[in-house]
Amino acid sequence: MTLPPAGSWPAFVLPPILLLGSNVLMTFAWYGHLKRPHWSIGFAILVSWGIAFFEYCLAVPANRIGFGTYSAQQLKVMQEVITMAVFAGFAVWVLGERLTWNYAAAALCLVAAVVFIFLPSGT
Repeated sequence: MTLPPAGSWPAFVLPPILLLGSNVLMTFAWYGHLKRPHWSIGFAILVSWGIAFFEYCLAVPANRIGFGTYSAQQLKVMQEVITMAVFAGFAVWVLGERLTWNYAAAALCLVAAVVFIFLPSGT
């Protein structure tokens, strides 16, 4: 991968930033309600949908802006790695869980996926 020309920096830099924000929101939408077991399932769904709306307001532009600078496959793998990193922090700091060796091993597999997806395809 080569660095983009100066005029295309937004398409190079904005997608990862927007994906980070979208993943923080989605992690709270999917898992934040676990800290509120007294909520009814219906209320938890409504709150999660409300958060997910704002997640989509970041994810859709991230992919629109990034597509062309990045391939769809690169954007997807980038999103998965960001998701894993965001969830690791969420699991530790919000849910009080410990990260274990198998989580670290899975994270290394995702790093390998990033390496492979960003290698030149030769086509």
